[in-house]
Amino acid sequence: MSDHRQARILVGAAEKDITALRGMSDADIFADEIFGFHAQQAVEKLFKAWLALLGRTYPPIHDLSELLSMLIECQSDAARFDPLIEYTPYAVQFRYGVGDTGSVPLDRDTALLRTEALLMEVQRQLPDDGEITI
Repeated sequence: MSDHRQARILVGAAEKDITALRGMSDADIFADEIFGFHAQQAVEKLFKAWLALLGRTYPPIHDLSELLSMLIECQSDAARFDPLIEYTPYAVQFRYGVGDTGSVPLDRDTALLRTEALLMEVQRQLPDDGEITI
């Protein structure tokens, strides 16, 4: 059974991360690790919201690849969001300085567009049942 309430809560939280991303376009002010963290968080929440809508229980993990694999098992068209798994290291590894983000700066415009596309897909699947997002 799908969990619309949980999905709505997760979508609402992801929308806040996406709003933050929109305000973090200046790499001189916001490090890639900070921007990437919010991108990862938005994607994680949206993958989990989608799983909740499909009635799937998801583990308390940050691994976007694993979450996407769970989605693809239920809905093969979710595979089009595969490029988003590149933000997984921003959840913990890059955030705490454990890894190197590389010499190429994070493409913020692409990250935002991809994340917004996922948001639109999950919102499209949310039923309009009159529940208020908390």
